[in-house]
Amino acid sequence: MNRALSGEGSTVSHGDGHLRAAAALDGQGGCIAEARHLAADFLSQARSEHQIPVSQRALELTQLVVSELVTNARKYAAGPILLDLRIAGDLVEVQVWDSNPGLPVARAADVSRVGQHGLEIVMAVCQSVEATREPVGKRITARLPLTDDASGIDCTRRR
Repeated sequence: MNRALSGEGSTVSHGDGHLRAAAALDGQGGCIAEARHLAADFLSQARSEHQIPVSQRALELTQLVVSELVTNARKYAAGPILLDLRIAGDLVEVQVWDSNPGLPVARAADVSRVGQHGLEIVMAVCQSVEATREPVGKRITARLPLTDDASGIDCTRRR
């Protein structure tokens, strides 16, 4: 079952036992917001229509990760960007493909550096992050838990 979720070229499916959404982004200025909206819509739909537990924190962190990865793809690679979101067990998997074959490297911490902290942020909030070269370009895969910390601490509480 495929149907439009949001944006041109966006689909959601539930065919291989995993709920998934994918979009081809044009790499232009509005693609970052489009990607964030796709992620929010996908996880909201997973929660409301498929009764998959998704915490508000997971939804917000997924949007942050999508935003950082798509921003990096837009900044360092020419052309389209592919975004793939998938729920696998108790994780949401975010994959971003771009045409640049260079693998990203997290920079050493530097409090005086302005910007260029995206990969550091992604690595800090994700359970795992992998970068793999593809026949063309590269794919970054980040995995985040769908629910809050199992320790019972309410991570969504605002201070």
